[in-house]
Amino acid sequence: MKPLLTTLLLAFLTGPLILAAEEPFEFQDRKPREYKLTARASELDSRAKEHPEIDFVFEKDGKVQDLQHAIVNTRVKPRGKLVIWLMGYNDGLFERISSYGLHGIQVHYANRWFSKVCREEPVGEHCRGNVRLEAATGQDFSDQVDIPQPDGMMERSYQFVKWLAKENPQANWDYFIDPDKKQLRWEHVIVAGASHGSTTAARFAKFQKVSRVVMFCGPRDQYQSWQSLPSATPENRYYGFSHVLDTGWTGDHYCRSWELIGLNKFGPIVNVDRERAPYGHTRRLVTDFDVKGNTRRAHSSVLPGGNAGKNKRGDYLHEEVWRYLFTHNNEYFGNPVPLDDGCEKDQR
Repeated sequence: MKPLLTTLLLAFLTGPLILAAEEPFEFQDRKPREYKLTARASELDSRAKEHPEIDFVFEKDGKVQDLQHAIVNTRVKPRGKLVIWLMGYNDGLFERISSYGLHGIQVHYANRWFSKVCREEPVGEHCRGNVRLEAATGQDFSDQVDIPQPDGMMERSYQFVKWLAKENPQANWDYFIDPDKKQLRWEHVIVAGASHGSTTAARFAKFQKVSRVVMFCGPRDQYQSWQSLPSATPENRYYGFSHVLDTGWTGDHYCRSWELIGLNKFGPIVNVDRERAPYGHTRRLVTDFDVKGNTRRAHSSVLPGGNAGKNKRGDYLHEEVWRYLFTHNNEYFGNPVPLDDGCEKDQR
């Protein structure tokens, strides 16, 4: 066997594997460190508007709503990937993202429409998916909302990265801007989110080819069919992680979405508390650590924070999982397994 093939085979068998770091650039920072930056979406783009009918506003109850966050660590070798987080800012998660050699941003996009539109019973099977896609793209996909391009996640992310490239040139943010200077280089973007945000991330990736999708406690949309649509993003690039007491899991919402996306083609569901990375290179991960029967805690327990699992020393239980989700080599995956007859696909 050729030496290169031998090396690859040993890596596959022994794991854990991480995404081979691209070397598009090296940081040229005289004082390498971790940078955390913030900026308001309304101040970066004069075209940005509020949409109070879906609670998409710049301020509420005297508090700023459109503050966006960014992180990068120039002490760590860059991977050339940008994480766009589609949920509230999580400092613990962002610090890990930067420690992996990833750039990260959290943007202000329409994510509070859920209780305001698509309330029909039964709801149309494309209603929520179309709203998610319009919120993400700023393109006219839904008759329930009217979100123009400057207010979609895509454009707000682009405007933020443009600002970061000028404000923080040490971190080479301009690498993620397309040569035409009109959008991001989406093939170098990881879209990620939790709950509502993971569902929007997955819907967006069906439309736009991205580097990978990381889905914490999701996706849901149990009455929708977009999960089975052809995907611009290869299916092996979707990764999910949830707790088995999360009502999205016990209600078969997550397992349904994972199977409709096609993740059973890349390995079985793996309990991360019983196996170590690389978890058979699967895309479907669960945990059953003790949350004292608290389903609300279970829902948020898969992210760094007060509800996450810890050992007796106070260390997080799932450090290896978080690294795996964001850095595992997409080209390594497990063997296909049949659909689970116990996972209800038709939930109407």
